[in-house]
Amino acid sequence: MPARRTPLPESVLRRRAALGQRLRELRTEAGLSQDQLADRIGMERRSIQRYESGERDPRYTELLLIADALGVPVAALVG
Repeated sequence: MPARRTPLPESVLRRRAALGQRLRELRTEAGLSQDQLADRIGMERRSIQRYESGERDPRYTELLLIADALGVPVAALVG
């Protein structure tokens, strides 16, 4: 994938961080480790770690899988 030509706006970075924080909260409320969540959805733990740290954005399909694994609607993640 080619690199972005311009940096992401600060508003996008804040929302990415908020998504990561919400994902972490819901995962811990469900009593799951990053490894356990990753295993449930067929991903690497490092991907979950990157989402929670705000380093990367999950794709829509991954959001669906994560929401299902946590037993919440997608809106609870991206709210």
